[in-house]
Amino acid sequence: MKRIGIPLTFAAVFALATPVAPSLAQPAPAAAPLRAPDVIFVPTPTEVVQAMLKLAKVGPKDVLYDLGSGDGRIAIAAVKDFGALRATGIDIDPQRIKEAEENRQKAGVGDKVRFLNQDLFTTNISDATVVTLYLLPSLNVKLIPKLKSELKPGTRIVSHAFDMGDWKPEQTLDVNGRSVFFWTIPK
Repeated sequence: MKRIGIPLTFAAVFALATPVAPSLAQPAPAAAPLRAPDVIFVPTPTEVVQAMLKLAKVGPKDVLYDLGSGDGRIAIAAVKDFGALRATGIDIDPQRIKEAEENRQKAGVGDKVRFLNQDLFTTNISDATVVTLYLLPSLNVKLIPKLKSELKPGTRIVSHAFDMGDWKPEQTLDVNGRSVFFWTIPK
């Protein structure tokens, strides 16, 4: 019987037998966004958050969805400052979700607030009684069919800075030079 082998050098044998040191191992890559975000994150100022939630008359029976929730400040304030039953923030960027989760922990709002790393155009929001947004006008307009088909009549919608094209707001506020728009899903 003839033995066929591949000659190995001492270095090759040593390399095969030596485990990789943990410090040399590559870290797992961070989760990538589901797709590129449509907008850059710009936080809503605290006074605008308060005005939005006050305009929507958020209270203990409300289920709020913040579309493009960023660092989570609107969802957290809805529960902490206005007593909402629960709030959900939706953001496509996993980094924003991580920040929002950290802020949720610091705020002590428990399981009444959650953050989902999802696409706001495909997430089911049908149980919302209040929807908040700080998106671009073109995205607001693109959302209109979703809002009108998924949300129950009487659901309140509040947008920071941008309107919804031909869908005229029922009310507009000026908060220190920043616009806030309000709509209700028609009956």
